Amino acid sequence: MTIHDIAISFVPALGPKGAAHLIECFGSAEAVYGATAADLVERAELNGRIARAIAAKAGMREAEREEEYCRRNGITPVGVSDKEYPPLMRLTPDHPAVLYVRGDAGAMSRQAIAFVGTRTMSAYGQSMCDSLIEGLAHMVPDTAIVSGLAFGIDSASHRAALATGMVTVAFVANALPQVTPPAHERLAEQIVAAGGAIASEVSSQSCQNGRLYIPRNRLIAAMSAATVVVESPDSGGSLTTAAFADGYGRTVLAVPGRATDTRSRGVNALIRNRKAALVTSAEDIAAELMWDLGTIPEAPQRKRLPLTDDERRLLDLFGDDPVATETLQEASGLETGALSLLLMNLELSGAVRRMPGKRYIKI
Repeated sequence: MTIHDIAISFVPALGPKGAAHLIECFGSAEAVYGATAADLVERAELNGRIARAIAAKAGMREAEREEEYCRRNGITPVGVSDKEYPPLMRLTPDHPAVLYVRGDAGAMSRQAIAFVGTRTMSAYGQSMCDSLIEGLAHMVPDTAIVSGLAFGIDSASHRAALATGMVTVAFVANALPQVTPPAHERLAEQIVAAGGAIASEVSSQSCQNGRLYIPRNRLIAAMSAATVVVESPDSGGSLTTAAFADGYGRTVLAVPGRATDTRSRGVNALIRNRKAALVTSAEDIAAELMWDLGTIPEAPQRKRLPLTDDERRLLDLFGDDPVATETLQEASGLETGALSLLLMNLELSGAVRRMPGKRYIKI
C-alpha cells in the first residue's frame, strides 16, 4: 500500500464510489495522483473541480497525519491493491480505498460468511448462532465469520466463532483503536488474540456520528459470500445489511422464527418475499452456496452423562424458552442449594445451558 491509497479517501466530495472509479480507470491510487487534471477529466469523466484538487495533491497532508496516527496506535492500513484486502469487497462499486485494521489483516482475505441480527436477541437466536457456526466450523473451518461487534446477534456470532476456533472479523463504525460499543473492548481483544481482525473505513480525522453505521453494514455484506440474518424485527440494521448483500449479488439467508415473535418479523418477511433462502443448519448454508465440500468426517458427538431421577424431574419443568432459577425453585419446591447442584449437573451433562440473568435453557 502507498500513502496515495489513504490520500484518495480524503479528497473532498469524491466519496468511496468516486475513489473506486478512479482507481479502476487508472489502475492504482498512485497512478491517479500521477495524472493531470485534464487526464482525470477525460479518462474518468471527473468533475473539473475535483480533478484540479487531486492534481494539486489534495488529501496528501491528511494522509501523512493518518499514517503517523496508525504507527502510534498499532493500526495497519490496507489498500485496495494489497493482498490482504477482502477479494469480494474489491468487486463492489463502493468499496473503500483503504481499511484500517487491528489484528491480522490477512483474516480479511479468507472466504467469509456474515451473521447479523437484532441487538435484543432471544435464547433461540443465541442457540441458532451457536448451532450454525459450530456446524460451519466442522465443515469449513478456514472460513471467517463476519459481523459488527454490536450487542445481540453480532457479539453472539463472534463469540461462537471464537468458541469453535474459527477466525472472526468485526467491522466497526468508528476510528480505531477504540471500538463501539466500548463494553465489547474485551471481546475485540479476544478476536485479535485468536487471529482475527477489527476493521474500519473510518479515519481518525473523520467526524464521528451515528450515520456511520449503515455504511459500515455494507462492508459486512461486501466481504462475505453470504449474509445470514438470524433474528430481526421489521426494521433495523440487519435488514440494511441484507439489502446491501442482495444489491451486490450475494446470497442472503435467513433463519425462520416464530410467527408471533416480533424479533423475527423481519427475517420471516425476507423468506416470505423470497428475498432470502430459509436455512436451519450449516448444511443448508453450504447447499445454498453450492460449496463442494467432498467427504466431511462425522462430527464428534458430545458425551452426555446419564441423568438421575431428580435431574429428569427438574428437566421436565423446562419449556422452549429460558427459565429463571426463581421459577424453577418455586415449581420444584427444592432448596436453593439442592437446585443449584442439580442445575450444575444438568449443565455438565449438556442438557441445559446457563444464560445471562440467572436463567437456564434446555438444549
